[in-house]
Amino acid sequence: MFRYHQLLYIFSFLTIVGLGACTKYLDKKPDNLLGDDQLWLTRANAEGYLANVYSYRQAGGDYANIGASDEISCGFPGVPVRNMVGGNWSANDWIYYNWGGYYAGIRKSYIFEQNIDKVPSEQLSDELKQQYKSEAIFLRGYFYWMLLRQYGPFVKVTGVLSQDDDYHKYPRIPFDDCVAYINEIMDKAAPGLPYVWSSSNNNGRVTRGACYAVKALVAFWAANPLWNGNSRFANFKNPDGTALAPATYDQNKWKIAAERSKAIIDSGHYKLFTNLDNGGTSFDPYLSVRDLFLTSWNNEIIMGSMNWNWWSWVICSSPGPAGYNMYNATQNLVDAFRMKDGKEISDATSNYQETGFVSQNGANYWEQQKGDWSMYANREPRFYSNICYNGRPVIPAVTLDDKNYYSSDGNIDGHGRQEFYFTGKSGQKTMNNKDLTGYLPAKYISPDDNLRAMGAGSYRCPYILIRYAEIILNYVEALNEYDPGNPDIVTYLNMIRQRGGLPGIETVYPDAVGNKDKMRAQIIRERQVEMCFEGDRFYTLIRRQELGKPENQTIYGMNVYSNDNGVGFGYADFYKRTVFQKRFWNDRMYLFPIQQQDIERDRSLVQNPGW
Repeated sequence: MFRYHQLLYIFSFLTIVGLGACTKYLDKKPDNLLGDDQLWLTRANAEGYLANVYSYRQAGGDYANIGASDEISCGFPGVPVRNMVGGNWSANDWIYYNWGGYYAGIRKSYIFEQNIDKVPSEQLSDELKQQYKSEAIFLRGYFYWMLLRQYGPFVKVTGVLSQDDDYHKYPRIPFDDCVAYINEIMDKAAPGLPYVWSSSNNNGRVTRGACYAVKALVAFWAANPLWNGNSRFANFKNPDGTALAPATYDQNKWKIAAERSKAIIDSGHYKLFTNLDNGGTSFDPYLSVRDLFLTSWNNEIIMGSMNWNWWSWVICSSPGPAGYNMYNATQNLVDAFRMKDGKEISDATSNYQETGFVSQNGANYWEQQKGDWSMYANREPRFYSNICYNGRPVIPAVTLDDKNYYSSDGNIDGHGRQEFYFTGKSGQKTMNNKDLTGYLPAKYISPDDNLRAMGAGSYRCPYILIRYAEIILNYVEALNEYDPGNPDIVTYLNMIRQRGGLPGIETVYPDAVGNKDKMRAQIIRERQVEMCFEGDRFYTLIRRQELGKPENQTIYGMNVYSNDNGVGFGYADFYKRTVFQKRFWNDRMYLFPIQQQDIERDRSLVQNPGW
């Protein structure tokens, strides 16, 4: 067996002759690998080619988790995601252009499937050949799923197009046909794969469980308002008049989505990670949430990828002077975290305090410290495991000297508290030419890292593309839409809440139980917190058609531009909610545009509505 992520580097030459991310999928260029029988003479070459197909499976750093939703903003004004939220993009731009890249991966999956049997049997057994085919087939279906999620209905390509093919005969197929085709691909791939891998040598490789998870994700996507009888897409048709979007709402789609998610739950192969799985002797909600993203592969991960630059995330999410202060969490997200008793901060009975400084340390080691702003006191454990705020100790700093490096002279005390106030080491005066909110993400960052020395102190978990918690959240959300009185909603929602250190929903908000609208709001809030900085918030607001709402386009932060004149952490005016951005929105942005050059290459390829 091979480690595919190592072979990505060994066989990097394959990417040179392959189609890059900005290559048009209908280019009539000869593929130098076609007919090159030398490539298929050795197992190593074949496995390297499969690793190259894997490389098109993206991980981390895209529009969804660095600034396109209300949970985070990228602090550098000129980056592509800022052009998106500012409305400065069109079908002639290349902003997050993935159409060509995914079709390149699809093309290579076919090449691999058609040629793997050429490898001599003494090099590669028939059993492994079939397994590798199944992996390539899965990846093809996964790329189609990524196309469907970003662009909507795709062009169905069932093989390697020849150079003399008529490229104008490939229209987009209707959304429901796209769903059916992805299901067909996953059903073909699943029998040749194990449900989970028993050896760590296979970390990152796809599984039968991932096949079923993708089918569940696609069914869930199809049930949501964006594609379930959306009137905005009434005129979304091919040139021949074929409708590309379902015209009527189908309640049964929620049932299908719930059943597919429940099948994964009932398989028994996955569980929510806790610190007890990592050597802990007693349950700790803070460590359970934090270390899910810092440990090795665990039973919550359904599909992950080692092909991501996690150190770049650490640098961009960490404070100055060593970090870039680039990925800024928002006040919108901070307000979504509940109090530790499970109540929302808007609840008059929650004892939430908006103003004033804390006079004593919190009851748990992860909670507020004396002198912190009251807004950050007595919040749920996931708040402290995911959010860095003014005065919180720097995470990637190991020694006392490292911690003091982040402190102004008057604050040097070995704690290294993050200084987001105006004159602080991470404040607007120091980190000029950047837009700051007064918050940074803490997810994915290890306390064993040493940012000042540019050294990673511990193994970093893969970038998780699909995890069990998402499947549970999908299950309860889908179930609530067609059977709001089902007791499974409370049972499984509470699994997520309890891992996060919160009491059951029925004890905190009993009026939500059995009430579709109130429970939906609780589930969406739970997703916002549990899945923050993983891209889920963007896609949730997209599928629910809520990203365009004014409250989701007005982004808040702290009052970072107010000069504290050296007062530092004690400057109360810093903690005033301040409008950080008012983003641009047009309903066409629920789908990405297909690049204009691709439209021009295929006369039957219709553009997405509004572009």
